[in-house]
Amino acid sequence: MSSSIDPTAATTPSSVDQPPRSDQPKTTQKTIIATAPAPLSKRGLIKFLVPSIIGVSFFLVPFSVGDTINIGMGLMADWLKASLGDSLPAIAVVVLCLSVLLTAFVKVAKPNWARQGAAHELFDVSAVWFGMRALGAMFALMTYFQWGPTAVTAAFTGGVMLNDLAPVLLTFFFFAAILLPLLVDFGFMEFIGSLVCRPFRAIFNLPGRSAIDATASWMGSGTVGVLITTQQYEQGFYNQREAAVIATNFSVVSIAFALLITSFMNINHLFVPFYLTVIVAGLIAAVIVPRLPPLSRKSNSYHEPVGCQISEKNQTDGSELRFALSMAVARAEFAPGPLKLAKTAGINVADIFLGLLPVVIAIGTVALMLAEFTPVFTWLSYPMIPLLELLQIPHAAEAAPATLVGFADMFLPAVLAKDIDSELTRFVIACLSLTQLIYMSEIGALLLKSKIPLKLWELVAIFLLRTLITLPIIAFIAHMFVF
Repeated sequence: MSSSIDPTAATTPSSVDQPPRSDQPKTTQKTIIATAPAPLSKRGLIKFLVPSIIGVSFFLVPFSVGDTINIGMGLMADWLKASLGDSLPAIAVVVLCLSVLLTAFVKVAKPNWARQGAAHELFDVSAVWFGMRALGAMFALMTYFQWGPTAVTAAFTGGVMLNDLAPVLLTFFFFAAILLPLLVDFGFMEFIGSLVCRPFRAIFNLPGRSAIDATASWMGSGTVGVLITTQQYEQGFYNQREAAVIATNFSVVSIAFALLITSFMNINHLFVPFYLTVIVAGLIAAVIVPRLPPLSRKSNSYHEPVGCQISEKNQTDGSELRFALSMAVARAEFAPGPLKLAKTAGINVADIFLGLLPVVIAIGTVALMLAEFTPVFTWLSYPMIPLLELLQIPHAAEAAPATLVGFADMFLPAVLAKDIDSELTRFVIACLSLTQLIYMSEIGALLLKSKIPLKLWELVAIFLLRTLITLPIIAFIAHMFVF
């Protein structure tokens, strides 16, 4: 995700002019070092509390609506989706085609409005990313008009991407991009980060503010968690290693999606032990995976255009709550104004619609084609059969493909395993599908599109590591405590 926030536009009382580090561009810039508390004035507290409470209510507070659990932003997205109805796939096709046309125009004509800034970053892309946008638009057109090979236009390949996923992304990300500054730009990240800095550093070797990413994922969507992480990295609040670790280990699917999976696989009566198992396995993986390559080899350097914008340090004396509040107020005092926030929201929406959506459609359709029309995932899953047998999972040969097909799309394991007779096996596959996290039709495409330094082979390696680590844990819990 591109960000329009200028690192020189907002400074805390402790900002200083610093010479560039060796890993930063050779220019002098002001760097936000948020270690100096701000006075707890009434004005500062209101500026922190009001936007943050609104942001928390939209992103982190679950509501029970009928038989489902959702968040405020999710309810708004559902309302917009219901209002637009069947026109959303057509809107997605228009957006995808517009992305290709504008990118081609900028590449050929090089207009003045796209020579620098957000427009340049969005449209002046490499040949590879232009090809991805063109492929996504082509797949969408073929699927919408039902023209071309069945492998592309089928309801379970291109149809899933255009008719099921694209409407969700359009509506969900529209509100996410607009409302996200309320959660990250007015001190809430600093407040939580200061409170949980010590345990997160000790357990995960991560800044405390990453707790917000995880919570936003659990309550809302894994893609929202990645969106927060990418923006925090591009604004200089996470280094390369931290951003890569958080995005690949804390972007858990939402509680709402977990309920959907258990219902689809007929194990909804086991939801409580199911979700507890997902949390336990996920937390253990979040401790182990970052300490192994490729994540352990990531650099501690920051995004070059902005450099380091934060230094989390706990208070050495006095009240930790007061210190956390003072850090939050320090951030809120220099938050962007309404016009700046509106401009940033508009750029983020354009970046998601014109930059991310085509990539998601392209990669997701190809991944689903491989999963549905080729034996690739079946061949790759052969080594998983003896492991499943060792873990005493019934119907190991039938379940094996479901352990790896989640790399293509997070819903595919449930599709492949829903008819397996063993409830224990369905339970294990359902839990595993939620702890693997790297889904190319959504999270994977978003990470490759972002500026977080993660390559495709690294995503494959992280997916396999998470699978091999969480599968034995899930099987143990299932045998010992559930069945």
